[in-house]
Amino acid sequence: MKTEQQNSLTCLHSFLFNGLSHGMFSRFGGVSGPPFASLNLSYGVGDSPEHVAANRQIVKQHLGIKHLVSAVQVHGDRVLTAEDVGQDIEYEGADALVTSQRGVGLLIQQADCQAVLFHDPVREVIGAAHSGWKGSVLNMIAATVCLMQKRYGCDPADLRTVISPSLGPCCAEFVNWRQELPASMHRHQVRENHFDFWAVSREQLMEAGVPAAQIETVGICTICNQDFFSYRRAVREQGRPGRTGRCGSVIALPSKQP
Repeated sequence: MKTEQQNSLTCLHSFLFNGLSHGMFSRFGGVSGPPFASLNLSYGVGDSPEHVAANRQIVKQHLGIKHLVSAVQVHGDRVLTAEDVGQDIEYEGADALVTSQRGVGLLIQQADCQAVLFHDPVREVIGAAHSGWKGSVLNMIAATVCLMQKRYGCDPADLRTVISPSLGPCCAEFVNWRQELPASMHRHQVRENHFDFWAVSREQLMEAGVPAAQIETVGICTICNQDFFSYRRAVREQGRPGRTGRCGSVIALPSKQP
């Protein structure tokens, strides 16, 4: 993993994705004011649309991509293909995107949930999934891999995958876990009421056919590390449903083949 800094803009890059335009961005380097300071990439949290558009433009310029595709994330298991994209698009009601189109960045917006990024270097296909605990229960990862197989003929054994900064086992407290989490996840309890969802995602990736050596977990908890937006931290600090921004994880095939 490599950290890149350009003025106040900070993003993480994975060596598994060498040759791709990609980054997992911190909350810094944008134009939004509190409580969305400053690189908020979500239109759905109460920030000025003009600020969000400017922040997305910063991300596109930094990564050198033409268009940014996202979705209004609903904690479901709907996966969409994004082809023939000629402008920035935000789809309704989906939690994962896949494409073979070059120069198109797939954006996942997050404030504790995982972004799971996928690259098939053989078929030249990418994917990006939003997976919070509800997405883990629905196995959003398997749904994404399945569509990549059916639509593009991807072999899961070829996939390179990265699990972004997100809620860590140190802070992933679920008091009602017996009702919320299936029995298959109970073995990932690390102490009373706390669960390792990074391990859950690694397990789901391997069950989908991705080799363990081709899975990278960044291992940064977004509650502990204040460089990232955190909904749970905002709730704790504000004492009510938290108002905060959303970081972004983006992956794109380069506009031109190497």
